[in-house]
Amino acid sequence: MGTVIVCVLLVGVVGLVIRSMVKDKKAGKSLQCGQNCKHCCGHCHEER
Repeated sequence: MGTVIVCVLLVGVVGLVIRSMVKDKKAGKSLQCGQNCKHCCGHCHEER
């Protein structure tokens, strides 16, 4: 039973992190651009 509770909590935390990253990306912030995509000139969005 403890394993199930830990797994549910872990999935919830990962979901919140992903949601936060998506929200920041839509707001023009990105870890790749130093939290400021307005000044990166699109370098961090190039296809690799």
